[in-house]
Amino acid sequence: MSRFERQHILPEFGTSGQKKLKKARILVVGAGGLGCPALLYLAAAGVGTIGIADGDTVSLSNLNRQTLFGYGDLEKLKAIAAGEVLNQKYPDINIETINEYLTPDNILEIMEKYDLVLDGSDNFGTRYMVNDACVLRGKPLIMGAIYQYEGQVTVFNYGEEPVNYRDLYPVPPSADEIPNCSETGVLGVLPGIIGTLMAAEAIKVISGLGKVLANKVLFYDLLNSGFYEVSLKPNLSSGKNIPENEVAFRNTDYNITCGVVEKITWENALHWTCQAENSIVIDIREPNEEPEFSSHTILKIPMNDLLKDPGILEEVDTVMLFCKSGQRSMQAAKELRQRFPEKEIRSVEGGLQHPSSPLNNQNNES
Repeated sequence: MSRFERQHILPEFGTSGQKKLKKARILVVGAGGLGCPALLYLAAAGVGTIGIADGDTVSLSNLNRQTLFGYGDLEKLKAIAAGEVLNQKYPDINIETINEYLTPDNILEIMEKYDLVLDGSDNFGTRYMVNDACVLRGKPLIMGAIYQYEGQVTVFNYGEEPVNYRDLYPVPPSADEIPNCSETGVLGVLPGIIGTLMAAEAIKVISGLGKVLANKVLFYDLLNSGFYEVSLKPNLSSGKNIPENEVAFRNTDYNITCGVVEKITWENALHWTCQAENSIVIDIREPNEEPEFSSHTILKIPMNDLLKDPGILEEVDTVMLFCKSGQRSMQAAKELRQRFPEKEIRSVEGGLQHPSSPLNNQNNES
């Protein structure tokens, strides 16, 4: 008896639909609130190869909605943790983990071998970048998004007269138009619903089942239990905003954030230095500044020197900055992000004064 028996007996799907799923290669961008349910149901349905692209680690606040993870996964890389769960549940599925953030420099090569892309990212910069990459490579794109009690899903770059994300939102919002990422909030069930709908559309695209949600946006209102659709048409003026070739794409600045520099805990910062390639932690305090602290895994470059000559950052992908209290590192991270929009540059929360800093751990041990 096959684990797909209940799918085989479905009219219009059958064994032919199952074979199409088995041959399919789907890339899921982001193993977060949207990505987790999408990944689970794609694997359960029998999609042959699933790529998971995410460079983030699991934190405690993720657990209300990122249901592939639990307390035992805290601080693990999300792509690896999600892959472990799926491999254990469905060993007949090929899981490929991409343990890094997608950038204009790597996304085109990464997505080349996949048939379809699901974007479950939580920021505008990644959405525009993934959309433009899919247009350049001719890949169907299923995108989901949530905001507080509302969610939406659509299929871009598919069918006759296909539309893309820029037909819906031609110009990215400015930083002051984006809500503070840490204040919007979410009930975990909402991304679960939207992520599951994304998986359903992916299965339909691959198998040819039913009517795909192309050139339409499906909205869901959790508070009022309502669904409604909005039809889309190609926007002739939006095409000018899409890079016309690979060179232009790689030179496009997709750094669109909510205007707040992302912080990182000491635990996650030190985890990155041990587990991830091309990452560094920099002490930006002045020479001989108290309290004294040194480590062979941490560079010492005063803030002004780093801002004047940030060349050391050219060869790394992820940068963590710290100072005494976290204030100067926030300012330095903000300035460096403007110069290196393609890099992950974060401020270590609380600096050396934070209770979880290595300095306090050294003092406790002594």
